[in-house]
Amino acid sequence: MTPVKSAGKLHVGRALWYVAPGRVEIRPERLSVPGPGEALVRTLYSGVSRGTERLISQGMVPSSEWQRMRAPMQAGDFPFPVKYGYCATGVIEDGPDDLVGRTVFCLHPHQDRFVAPLDMLCAVPPAVPARRATLAANMETALNAHWDAATGPSDRIVIVGAGIVGLLVAVIGARLPGADVTVIDIDPGRRDIVTQLGARFCLPADAPADADVVFHTSASAPGLATAIGCAGLESRVVELSWYGDKQIAAPLGGAFHARRVQLISSQVGQVAASRRPRWSYRRRLLAALKLLEDTRLDPLVAEEIAFEETPRHLPALLADAKGLAPVVKY
Repeated sequence: MTPVKSAGKLHVGRALWYVAPGRVEIRPERLSVPGPGEALVRTLYSGVSRGTERLISQGMVPSSEWQRMRAPMQAGDFPFPVKYGYCATGVIEDGPDDLVGRTVFCLHPHQDRFVAPLDMLCAVPPAVPARRATLAANMETALNAHWDAATGPSDRIVIVGAGIVGLLVAVIGARLPGADVTVIDIDPGRRDIVTQLGARFCLPADAPADADVVFHTSASAPGLATAIGCAGLESRVVELSWYGDKQIAAPLGGAFHARRVQLISSQVGQVAASRRPRWSYRRRLLAALKLLEDTRLDPLVAEEIAFEETPRHLPALLADAKGLAPVVKY
């Protein structure tokens, strides 16, 4: 593998690796020269998927999921050491002349420079800043969830959990004509951001009933119980949380069967069945980037860590479940 050479200067990349529970390192990466159909990208920001990367940083990916959980350009193997991540935005430095200088999104781990196939690089719309574009993978998850849920105009929609995915599900729901969207969370501090995104906020004690569709994103047993309790007759509860190797109790007694509630999984690894015959992964990602043309989403990207500081600060940030969407700045 030959290091990239540009204007007489040799380049190597640096990447973040999860190496043990609660410990990360920055390691050098030798970069191959971009070949036909490839480009060299200088990273501007990479988003940290707080829920997924918390589980990875603690070695909590069950062995049964080691292959299914691999990120598109992951290196190493679970549990450790592993180079992981899938929310990078950057500028093409070397590649086809008509693409050099363009800002792109890539499903790539945290790394300051990388070489990737052109078909994995999606142009970021001019109206979307590179920092906000790190939300693209989570927006894909939210879009896929709405397809799985078959939401529609004037639906009564409830989202349990005001984390990043829950808030993006709310954003899409609030854009449906006539939809009544409520976000439930245990943290009253999320009220303002939920309201700014066009939805109502309430605490679990005030959870509404008889919803047409309920999304659960809190990754907790009490949250799942709240979600099922909000479901109306023959409505659908869409589970988006991933629990790693943790076992969760599902309250399927009471009126669960009498109300004929559907409890379904939604996961972004496959395009929703209702769209799969016509939608590729790339088309879905481009749609997610377009949905990010909304300045109200900027507060979701609330915390920033310098890449050089990730070994010192990232483990503590991942240990805190209350934050929104942290980004690494390069």
